[in-house]
Amino acid sequence: MPTDWPKWTMAVDLDRCTGCQACVVACQAENNVSLNTEDIVTSRRMIAWIRIERYWDGEYPNIKARFLPLMCQHCGNAPCEPVCPMYATYHNADGLNVQIYNRCVGTRYCANNCPYHARYFNFWEREWPKPLNEQLNPDVTVRSKGIMEKCTLCVHRIRRTTRQARREGRQVTDGELQTACAQACPSNALIFGIISDPNSQVAKLAADPRHYSLMEDIGTQPNIIYLKKVDPYAEEEPAEAQGAPAPVGAAAQGGTSGAR
Repeated sequence: MPTDWPKWTMAVDLDRCTGCQACVVACQAENNVSLNTEDIVTSRRMIAWIRIERYWDGEYPNIKARFLPLMCQHCGNAPCEPVCPMYATYHNADGLNVQIYNRCVGTRYCANNCPYHARYFNFWEREWPKPLNEQLNPDVTVRSKGIMEKCTLCVHRIRRTTRQARREGRQVTDGELQTACAQACPSNALIFGIISDPNSQVAKLAADPRHYSLMEDIGTQPNIIYLKKVDPYAEEEPAEAQGAPAPVGAAAQGGTSGAR
């Protein structure tokens, strides 16, 4: 394996995300993700490689909607990998957690072990009504019944671009390719690039003071970088509300222990 093999990742800037879900539609079209019809949703069998988690911040009337794009985190210490008895999911040289569909036997151990709920099982053969069946992407395998699937960060695009670069005798440059979700995002909230290149945009965002990882305290070493949302109207909370210890004597004066 070449020592200069590029490592890919994605940065998600929550300050730019508007929750429009253009990334969800683009991912579904690019990766042949099945249609989530009403019967599939009501049976809780829907599949979405990327989804927008909406939550509310504050209390009425000062309440704001927040949006969090969530996909497979391509963890460096992925809990889904060691539990697969068929080695159908593993970490590749690109720094991605990938899936080998023809090895998968559908034990669903990986889904049970994923703390981000980013893996999906095909409970039946998927069908696309005409003429939608004519728009399937030939570069992406259509998953069949009994197979696990998840976000791949458009690995087929990575392969196509790296092979073209090799034929031309050069290295892949940062920004040369984009995932479908990043390409469709109107606000540039999703940034895809080469994290191993210190001059790349994602490498610079990884050094941003706003950066963090989802559930990083559980030791999964997520590969996806998130940037905190900036709220210019936010008011600084008192020290006690932030969890700081109450001043000495506060409990005696208030007649409580100071706990909230």
